[in-house]
Amino acid sequence: MIRDFSDIALRLAETSRGFYARGWVLGTSGNFSAVLTRAPLRLAITASGVDKGDLTADHILQIDGHAHVLREAQDHPSDESLLHIQVVRTRGAGAVLHTHSIWGTIVSDLHGPEGGVAIEGYEMLKGLHGVTTHRHREWLPILENAQEMELLARRVDETLRQQPNTHGFLLRRHGLYTWGEDLAQAKRHIEILEFLLEAIGRSRFQQGHN
Repeated sequence: MIRDFSDIALRLAETSRGFYARGWVLGTSGNFSAVLTRAPLRLAITASGVDKGDLTADHILQIDGHAHVLREAQDHPSDESLLHIQVVRTRGAGAVLHTHSIWGTIVSDLHGPEGGVAIEGYEMLKGLHGVTTHRHREWLPILENAQEMELLARRVDETLRQQPNTHGFLLRRHGLYTWGEDLAQAKRHIEILEFLLEAIGRSRFQQGHN
């Protein structure tokens, strides 16, 4: 698989601005990547420290399987590049997207002690790849956040191997990671999971006020 970098860069930037408009990646939060080649592994990924509402194709970098930038650039990739690389390797993903929504952050904190959150009974679950019924039970693992990215990447690998059917995971008090066979599928998974996180978050708060 070889993908055109210019096209992918434009699409990642467009995705970023769309997510910003929906409040999922305010300020410089979040990061997005897509696989360019698998052998050797090459990713297009958003630069660190760029406001996601202003992101353009010029803010997309090329990195290798060790998160090293391949072309001369003033910017550098997110420290979380290693997590993107790990998801690609463990899941065979073609794109990885990471958001920092309010509801994702709240739900990750509320359910952090449980190690994850179960989502079931919602029609929107059918938007996830391979899911054909609202009776599906999606277990979204929640990992404790850490600044040591190599350690966190190992935890991600272990979690995804233990939960081979999950479509994403949450970093506690941080945000959502999901992926797809390509950027379009990953984007759909973000939209579905962010909807579900908001739905269960609002439901829990509503129950608490009754």
